[in-house]
Amino acid sequence: MMDVSFEQVAWLLAATAFAAPLAKLLRIGSVLGYLLAGVLIGPYGVGQVFSNYKAKEVLEFAEFGVVLLLFLIGLELRPTRVWSMRSAIVGLGGLQVLLTAVLLAAVGMVLGLGLAAAAFAALALSLSSTAFALQVLEEKGELTARHGRLAFAVLLFQDLAAIPLIAFAPLFAVAAATAAPHAQMSLWSALVALLAIAGVVVVGHFLLDHVFRLIARARVREAMTAAALLTVVGTSVVMQQVGISASLGAFLAGALLAESSYRHQLQADIEPFEGLLLGLFFTAVGMQLNLDLLLSHTDLVVGLVVLLLSVKAAVLYGLGRWHGLDDWQARRFAISISQGGEFAFVLFTAGVGAGALAAGDGELLAIVVTLSMAATPLLLLVDEVALPRRAGVAAAFAAPPAETGHVIIAGFGRFGQIVARILRAKRIPFTALDINPEQIAFVERFGSKAFYGDASRPEVIDAAQAGKARAFVLAIDDVEASLRAARYVRARYPKLPIYARARNRNHVHRLMDLGITVIRRETFLSALDLTREVLRGLGISERDVQFAVETFARHDRRRLREDYKHYTDQQKLEELARSDSATLERLFDEDAAEQARIAAAGEQSVPVRAKKELTA
Repeated sequence: MMDVSFEQVAWLLAATAFAAPLAKLLRIGSVLGYLLAGVLIGPYGVGQVFSNYKAKEVLEFAEFGVVLLLFLIGLELRPTRVWSMRSAIVGLGGLQVLLTAVLLAAVGMVLGLGLAAAAFAALALSLSSTAFALQVLEEKGELTARHGRLAFAVLLFQDLAAIPLIAFAPLFAVAAATAAPHAQMSLWSALVALLAIAGVVVVGHFLLDHVFRLIARARVREAMTAAALLTVVGTSVVMQQVGISASLGAFLAGALLAESSYRHQLQADIEPFEGLLLGLFFTAVGMQLNLDLLLSHTDLVVGLVVLLLSVKAAVLYGLGRWHGLDDWQARRFAISISQGGEFAFVLFTAGVGAGALAAGDGELLAIVVTLSMAATPLLLLVDEVALPRRAGVAAAFAAPPAETGHVIIAGFGRFGQIVARILRAKRIPFTALDINPEQIAFVERFGSKAFYGDASRPEVIDAAQAGKARAFVLAIDDVEASLRAARYVRARYPKLPIYARARNRNHVHRLMDLGITVIRRETFLSALDLTREVLRGLGISERDVQFAVETFARHDRRRLREDYKHYTDQQKLEELARSDSATLERLFDEDAAEQARIAAAGEQSVPVRAKKELTA
């Protein structure tokens, strides 16, 4: 247990509670917020709440946050997801780590480090901050852009690469010592470690899901939480017993459960602990930041920060251009993940503990990583101001292929996609148009094909071969754009049948103005269906449910046609609505009275369908 007072616990909780929100408000990233909070309350800060000894104790305890982080990373790595991204992950990510590590190792040797120490430090520095980079990209709205997705793939490879680096940090120390007996011992340890990993994989694959199923049947929530934590801790302990890091054990446990039906519950149970302890870990890292060393070696630290950012950014920029990014995308890609990462802190700690890295070098490099993270949002801001993206002459639309006898779907949102899925299943050709490039990219991931273009513009409709189409499905969400498209199609292609989706009654009436007759309100039928289920749930008989819903639907459709004569007169519509509500209530009251009379007389209730025919 940590020898920490309640007062110090209060300081830690305060740092964890307020650092991230304040950092987010300042747009500097939560990780940097935790680091700065740690600096303030650490042995080198203004508060000096913790001594060096106690700061190290906190760091050792908080490393469990990294263990939980790796468990969650493993939990997210479903085989299908990894396989679909294999090219970017392995190709781009692998090249980035390899090229960056080689260049940084050469720099390290020039600066006086030995080969093993330089290689270890270079590999640690080649990793970027997943949490920091993803947050910055999301704040800039670039995470879903192509360079944002490539950045995610590289970060994912780096997360995977960090696992063996943490696990085999002692091998760098052995290489540095170049002692044969130690090498033989390491080979034996490696064999034992591989057997332990194989054992964990086998046991986890065949037992874990069954164990969680048994615990879930008991319906004791805290038991599931305890079982989730036990899985992480237990696997980590097994790994530690054979000389491998707890982080690798946690990652294996997560990966084993990635396809489990209980993984969402496990993630929900673990995430609060992971978030809190990871925040505590970064705070503890901030406590270790040696401000005296920074002030005494300012020129060296600044030079190393510039060197790290320059080397990583140059490698990433080149790889980005090689992967098809334009100049602006490649710059954003390079800057956003050119910083050092949180795993570097873990690796420096592991490397110093294993003897692969000198303590002074580890402290110096930790400062470099921290400052490189702080520089990232500033560099992105400078890039936005100094080198803004040139708005090149983009095509107004993507030209669809020449078609004959096809269906045009204008608007490829939730409504248009349902139409498209059925047409595709019936092997009926269609051309889908949408103005949102992100929506087009999204549906393509699920096997659908749409073309970019504003379907309310005449040139886009012409390019979609409307003159050769069999039908025009008007599914545009924006009412005014929908009406523009309808007007043009009715005027330019009067024989092309239009099947329209309408947002509301007013939209229906305006489409009717254009002579369109096949119109469906997007929420009408689903609302009727849900109402039917509500009435059933309230215990109302099936006969009364059917009568109520079908009478309302028939009455509403008739009123929709009648309201068309007055739809520009809001006052008249309000009067008709009040009158209509009273009419419906009267119809339902009359039906209830009729059913009561029939029940009293012992007669059989008139079926709904027959009653409809009688009242038609």
